[in-house]
Amino acid sequence: MACFLVPAAEAIVTTCATKIIKSKEKEESIRISLPDNSVKEVTKVKFSTKLGWLNKMLWGGSALLAFEHLWHGEVVPFFPFLTAVENGQTSSMLAEMSSAGVMMAVLVTAVWGGMVAVYSVMEKKAMRKPESVKEGV
Repeated sequence: MACFLVPAAEAIVTTCATKIIKSKEKEESIRISLPDNSVKEVTKVKFSTKLGWLNKMLWGGSALLAFEHLWHGEVVPFFPFLTAVENGQTSSMLAEMSSAGVMMAVLVTAVWGGMVAVYSVMEKKAMRKPESVKEGV
């Protein structure tokens, strides 16, 4: 009925947080010494960029769910927009939001956390190994 509103609300919060964090972040780069005595400068991915990944996942999922609910007639283009409110099923709508909506938001956030963890491991691994060692030169 309205489960897509929970990830959409999280998306609004993370969008605001991304803008605030982005304005305060500075570019961080690391110098890596290679075996041939050359130095390579690598720029780390900012946290605001990683939070942007979560935003895209949440907004995309919310839009897809909103379209699905619109398709099935649970969302209408006139006030009060949700047929559950119009039919007096507000308590069942809130129950769905608190169960399915919260679980979807938590699952998307957990997947994003996994993505960030895997990326951080890959980034640290790339920072440790010089470029010539990675390519076997």
